[in-house]
Amino acid sequence: MLQALTNQTRTSLGSSLSHRQSLSTRLGRPQYRQFAEATPSSSNKKNATLTVRDDGVALVRFDQPDSKVNTLNESLTKEFGAIMDQIEGDDKIKSVVLLSDKKDCFIAGADIDMLARCQTKEEVTKLSSEGQKMMDRVANSKKPFIAAISGSCLGGGLELALACQYRIATKSPKTSLGLPEVQLGILPGAGGTQRLPKLVGLPDSLDMMLTGKNIRADKAKKMGLVDLLVDPIGPGVRSQEENSRKYLEDIAVRVAGDIASGKTKLPVREKPLTSLAGLTSWALSTSFGRNFVFNKAKTGVDEKTAGNYPAPLAILDVVKNGLENGVEKGLQVEAEKFGELAQSSESSALMNIFFGQNQLKKNRFGNPEKPVKTVAVLGAGLMGAGIAQVSIQKGLNAKLKDMSREGLARGEQYIDKNLSTSVKKRQMTAWEKEGVLTRLTPVLDYNNFKDVDMVIEAVFEDIDLKRKVLAEVESNTGPHTIFASNTSALPIADIAKGCKRPDKVIGMHYFSPVEKMPLLEIITTPQTSKETAAAAVQVGLQQGKTVIVVKDGVGFYTTRILAPMLNEAFELLTHGVSPDRLDKVMKKFGFPVGPITLADEVGIDVGKHVATNLAAAFPSRMGSVNLSPINDMVEAKFLGKKSGKGFYLYDGKKKSPNPEAAAIIKKYTVGENDSKISDEDIQLRMVGVFTNEAIHCLQDGILDNPVDGDMGAVFGLGFPPFLGGPFRWVDTYGAQKFVDKMNHYAQTVSSGERFKPAQLVVDNAKAGKKFHSKK
Repeated sequence: MLQALTNQTRTSLGSSLSHRQSLSTRLGRPQYRQFAEATPSSSNKKNATLTVRDDGVALVRFDQPDSKVNTLNESLTKEFGAIMDQIEGDDKIKSVVLLSDKKDCFIAGADIDMLARCQTKEEVTKLSSEGQKMMDRVANSKKPFIAAISGSCLGGGLELALACQYRIATKSPKTSLGLPEVQLGILPGAGGTQRLPKLVGLPDSLDMMLTGKNIRADKAKKMGLVDLLVDPIGPGVRSQEENSRKYLEDIAVRVAGDIASGKTKLPVREKPLTSLAGLTSWALSTSFGRNFVFNKAKTGVDEKTAGNYPAPLAILDVVKNGLENGVEKGLQVEAEKFGELAQSSESSALMNIFFGQNQLKKNRFGNPEKPVKTVAVLGAGLMGAGIAQVSIQKGLNAKLKDMSREGLARGEQYIDKNLSTSVKKRQMTAWEKEGVLTRLTPVLDYNNFKDVDMVIEAVFEDIDLKRKVLAEVESNTGPHTIFASNTSALPIADIAKGCKRPDKVIGMHYFSPVEKMPLLEIITTPQTSKETAAAAVQVGLQQGKTVIVVKDGVGFYTTRILAPMLNEAFELLTHGVSPDRLDKVMKKFGFPVGPITLADEVGIDVGKHVATNLAAAFPSRMGSVNLSPINDMVEAKFLGKKSGKGFYLYDGKKKSPNPEAAAIIKKYTVGENDSKISDEDIQLRMVGVFTNEAIHCLQDGILDNPVDGDMGAVFGLGFPPFLGGPFRWVDTYGAQKFVDKMNHYAQTVSSGERFKPAQLVVDNAKAGKKFHSKK
């Protein structure tokens, strides 16, 4: 039975810590959208209001002014404290309903700015203690509190709902409950670590807190997190949002009155021993049962995080403290750990990623005069089909063009399969899927392209082919149509050379698989108009992407910074470091996959092509690495995972070292051997050239600012989120220390000129300056 319990205790950190790979890549992302950044109110409107009905049911409405969502900021908590005084002092009030007047949001979490402003652990610990006291007032009230939840109920919002005696939620797919604090390097700090296990049990509560994932309302009901589900639209009521909220309010008021009068009894939380849930509860009440689950959870956390993320282990410690020493002790440890974590470098990095994401949600070019409504995607391969899918899922109409019916059919099947998976996971209904597919039009020619607002080509990475496609598009579209090239390295200006409307040409570099990868790198040339750039950013944001905008050049930003790291990995192979060791050492540093596995995923032939182009563009930094082993591997058809052979052999999901690839590498091995190069030197050599090239990109004007650089590296290439990106890592590591380390390698490593630090970081080191002004 205990093994069954452990199966429920999934301890991966979710998509925020489990990234995949990139270049044509697949590296995942942290999901930070669960938290909301509060907007300071410029008005005198209230964040919360209290009204009392004649039947004794009090309604507390949350409606934070000047914000699309409610957050637990200083103003709201202060006003809620005053409302609690009124509730406790008014004998006419028999029960209380907490609800929101916001569309699709109950409370989206704590105000992250409020945490970021704290300078000491003690300040944060005090915030946590005050939050706990507020929740205790609700939980210990003699008047029952009912949470009426519609939309996002996350972080501190869920902790408030947990403190209520009864929870009602709408069945809407937009209703979600979760404690995503781990994704910001912290833990639930207002009693959530103590209340959630008692409500839903240890396995499910650890799963929620350690992954930070959202739970849909129907699953929350099965877990016991929600007591009652209501249809988002009442019987005979139309689907307008205000009517939906009114129906939820009516049900909550009725339940609140029935609980206050005794007509409805509060749910019995204890499960009888005759039930599986009861036996589970009994097993976990024993020290043996608890230790078994906690030890399994800790092992899972260690495997997933490599010790780089302190928050999951702190969550385990706090929950265990409460179960073994009582809630009072648990709350004390929760507040202390909350203070420690919020002041850690890991949390600071993750919070700054969150702020960076919010910054990138704004279109720096303004709203386009003619918003894009219809796109056409050329090429129905995995990239093209993925681009079409994210377009139609987000409300755009899309034509998907290919040269053959077979190619079109494969693209359509790919999209249908992905959407069917979403239906199976209950992320959308079958009816919604069919609605999405109605926006897709498969075509074999350019007929009816005059109405297309944007064409995105996803054809083979060949400059002549892309120029040919651009000429065809210009001949078959209107003068307003934007042409976007999905390329990972070819300069956009070269593609646009000789075209009729260079102001309408832009680069849109998607990452594979498009439907999963969060980043979109938009590339502008000196000829690209502001209107074209604004429209491209608008499309990316509508597709749900984290969008960075960079200037044109070989490799742009992401490919240009990844290439030196892969080159360094190839160089280390020829100095005796094994592929397996390289992968393990870099995963230990915090990358989701090692560089050799990544090279196999991208394709050895693709890597060779990119490396050759970049070596020609930047000979001093990228031209010294011996690519002979890579050339031999391509000639031997060891192209990576797609061919079943690369540095590794692939048999389904299994992989093993490829002895033939090892023999090729051995032929070119020189210098040091495996035992002479330390793990730290392996890590710093690869991360050093990666980061140094990022700084060159900022210095050369490819990047506008360090925030874009950090977001691109984290969301496109899997740079460890807990380090915040290459620029923030240098700030933490120390500019002078970085310069000294790079100069050391430049002097001691063969052909070491590639390590010469960029002038910009040298200047920062001399001036004691950082790339980011904030912590």
